[in-house]
Amino acid sequence: MRTVRLPGGETVPALGLGTWRMGERGGNRKAEGAALKLGLDLGLRLIDTAEMYADGGSEEVVADAIAGQRDQVFVVSKVYPHNAGRDSAIAACERSLMRLRTDRIDLYLLHWRGSIPLGETVEAFGRLRQAGKIRYFGVSNFDAGDMAELWRLPGGPACAANQVLYNLARRGIEFDLVPWCAEHGLPLMAYTPLEPDHLARHKGLLTIAKRLGVAPLQVALAWLLAKPQVICIPKASQPEHMRQNRAALDLKLTAEDLAELDRAFPPPKTRRPLEML
Repeated sequence: MRTVRLPGGETVPALGLGTWRMGERGGNRKAEGAALKLGLDLGLRLIDTAEMYADGGSEEVVADAIAGQRDQVFVVSKVYPHNAGRDSAIAACERSLMRLRTDRIDLYLLHWRGSIPLGETVEAFGRLRQAGKIRYFGVSNFDAGDMAELWRLPGGPACAANQVLYNLARRGIEFDLVPWCAEHGLPLMAYTPLEPDHLARHKGLLTIAKRLGVAPLQVALAWLLAKPQVICIPKASQPEHMRQNRAALDLKLTAEDLAELDRAFPPPKTRRPLEML
């Protein structure tokens, strides 16, 4: 398993498991839990969830999947911006812990910026760390300016990751955010690294995939996994897709492949607004 080093020195899998939209339908819960368990068996021992996903239902699916193996899984969850106050973040974290059926969250993220002052959220995260409720804190959907502001706050540089939208079709962050994070030793977590509507039928991607004898989305995932300090968290609810994602770790793209992908999906030449889904 390829790994990414957090600022504190701990390493985590570069390929994990996303859970957005899991838990929304009770009838799918067993199959979703089985897919996550398969991912864990394949070595993808990082799971990302959030209190927003299915109003906590996703966290409950994760709890089912990690039962009996909690200590072997790196669990990431996120707090709503409106719950990220000095005291409300503590209460929100406690609710997530109950749904996850665990005593700690490994990485707790602010889902996006809201009206609550960022300093309050950082203070709450610090209290949660001191209490052992979370091991690390981070942010999500922060651009380079947001990160610079965070770094100026007391306790802000303890941030362990920034989770953002990043895939072959969404490369805007490479102009300023990726360099900023590299300079400060901060990993990026790429959510929605496989965006089928944008990628699965793209002519350039299809050409490379055909030459390599793999699925187009495997090429897209392998491209992102080749980036330093990037953690990918694709969602897969079907065993076939889960195995395809795992196989992307073994796909080595050549310099020619990478150049061809740059021609098909050009990197940004100017700053772009941060994209969100």
